[in-house]
Amino acid sequence: MFVRGEITMRKNSRIYVAGHRGLVGSAIVRKLQSEGYNNLALRTHRELDLVNQAEVSQFFETQRPEYVFLAAAKVGGILANNTYPAEFIYQNLLIESNVIHSAYSAGVKKLLFLGSSCIYPRESPQPMTEEYLLTGKLEPTNEPYAIAKIAGIRMCQSYNRQYGTNFVSVMPTNVYGPGDNFDLETSHALPALIRKFHDAKKSDDLRVTVRQVLRHAQDGESNRTTHGPEQSRRASDQKTVTIWGTGTPRREFLHVDDLADACVFLMQNYDESEIINIGVGKDISIRELAELIKEIVGFRGEIRYDISKPDGTPRKLLDVSRIESLGWRSRISLREGIEKTYQWYVKEGAGCTVHGTGYTGKRTQKAMKAHGTRDKVQGEKKTKDNEGARRTGQGARRKEGKR
Repeated sequence: MFVRGEITMRKNSRIYVAGHRGLVGSAIVRKLQSEGYNNLALRTHRELDLVNQAEVSQFFETQRPEYVFLAAAKVGGILANNTYPAEFIYQNLLIESNVIHSAYSAGVKKLLFLGSSCIYPRESPQPMTEEYLLTGKLEPTNEPYAIAKIAGIRMCQSYNRQYGTNFVSVMPTNVYGPGDNFDLETSHALPALIRKFHDAKKSDDLRVTVRQVLRHAQDGESNRTTHGPEQSRRASDQKTVTIWGTGTPRREFLHVDDLADACVFLMQNYDESEIINIGVGKDISIRELAELIKEIVGFRGEIRYDISKPDGTPRKLLDVSRIESLGWRSRISLREGIEKTYQWYVKEGAGCTVHGTGYTGKRTQKAMKAHGTRDKVQGEKKTKDNEGARRTGQGARRKEGKR
């Protein structure tokens, strides 16, 4: 049974980060490694399917981790939540149940479960304190995901009460940063806006370049550009970026490196069953966010709002007084964080996002190569099977002819 004050995560402690290749999990791994924690148990989805109870149980029995960061989850924006509600509740419930129960069975010293600010009621007073959980109706567009996260919270609290475990639940606000999902169908607001503005800007740049080449060819010029800055700007101004909703909802955004820092801090300094918020304590409207990203990306066109699309929760701002009272505060400003994220996207992610997936950059290329290899092998096998069947059929027909 857990006794307060006895838990200390040492540099050589065996630590399991579930979801270590995702946005949050990878940031936690970076943070741990930067502080000298290198005895990490890491498994990819192919190596360990967290939806499979038997696999998860066996992993905990053989690896015996002492500390667990449960950052694995099926996540997505409004479109993804609306399109795949069954998958969101089913997969997240299974992941949480399997990892939390196996952690208890294997005698894990401490587990940190990452929830979400969407657990709070749609009409919660702002900013939202931890006490507002289950005091009203949830936002309909992501209710299945929110219910799954609430179940994870209650599961941690129930195991603490019945079995004396030390399982803590943290509620981060909207998270973004390097390694985010920039797929327009499944991403959250901030990375989706970066992708939209970047694509629009690149489209304009390409269009202007083509016009320049055509003009050069017509004029017989090869060393002089006929489109100056003002002409390029006018061409760019003709483009628009369309954003869902009215732009009035307000959101709080936390850089993933700040979240990772908070998670490691809480693993070392927080042992209560009550949930604890992680955020910056400031919010911004989607309209203001769009203008900021537009400026950072360098897009000069127009922003339009599709008011036929849902806005989601009117406002989501966390009260972070509890975590600040423990001595932790976020350090990365929104502008700085978006600039770093966009720099990463241009270098690693732009042009490599596979439609309908969350993979970007070099991972995407590897995934595509592996997928292509599997398709090739399966295709060759199918061809051989068909050839064998064809020959068998011919042999049967020859025998029938002899008869």
